[in-house]
Amino acid sequence: MHFDPEIIDQKATYKLLTGAVIPRPIGWISSISEDGILNLAPFSFFNAVGEDPPHVIFSTVRPNNSNKDTLNNILATKQFVVNMVVEEIVEQMNITSQSVESHVNEFELAGLTPAPSLKVKAPRVKESPINMECELVHHYTLEDNRHGGATIIVGRVVMFHIDESVLLDDFKINMETYKPVARLAGSNYSKLGEIFSIKRT
Repeated sequence: MHFDPEIIDQKATYKLLTGAVIPRPIGWISSISEDGILNLAPFSFFNAVGEDPPHVIFSTVRPNNSNKDTLNNILATKQFVVNMVVEEIVEQMNITSQSVESHVNEFELAGLTPAPSLKVKAPRVKESPINMECELVHHYTLEDNRHGGATIIVGRVVMFHIDESVLLDDFKINMETYKPVARLAGSNYSKLGEIFSIKRT
C-alpha cells in the first residue's frame, strides 16, 4: 500500500512514522526560563549527530503554531541539558510528558532532583546516570506545515556527566548497568533486548 503524507491526515502520518522508526532514544530535556522557572520534558525525535565536535539534535512540535516551554527557554537562554532515561526513572519521565502551565516546575511535579550543571544554567536530573550539557547551535522550524510543524534544535555538547555505575574502562558505557529505555509507538516503550555483534568488514 502507498500513503501520500500530503493526502492523509497528520495523525495518520504520525502513526506511520513513529511506528516505523523504532526504537527511538529519548532526549529528556531540562531547561530554565529567563525568570528562573525549571522545565523538564521528554522528546523522542532525538539523537546524536556527530562527535567532532559532539552534537545532539531533537525536535519539538508546535501545536496550533505555539511554542512549548522547552523551545521558548532554549531560544531565550541558548542552553539546555539532555538527560538520558533509564528503567528506574521511566515513570518520572512519563509524568513530565504532561502538558502543564508554564509556571509548573516538572522536577517538583515528578519528584526529581535538579543538580547544578558546570557550564550551563539549566540543571541536570540527578537521578539520570548520563547528562549532557548543551549550548544551542542552530534551530530551524519545518516549513509548509499544517498546524505549526516542529522546530529542530541542534546543540553542541559542552560537558558530559557519566555516573561511575555505568562507566567502563576506556570511556565505554556498560549496557548491563545503564539499562536505557527507548520509545516505540503509542504508549509503548522498550528495554534493551538481545545484543549481538557484527564485525565490520
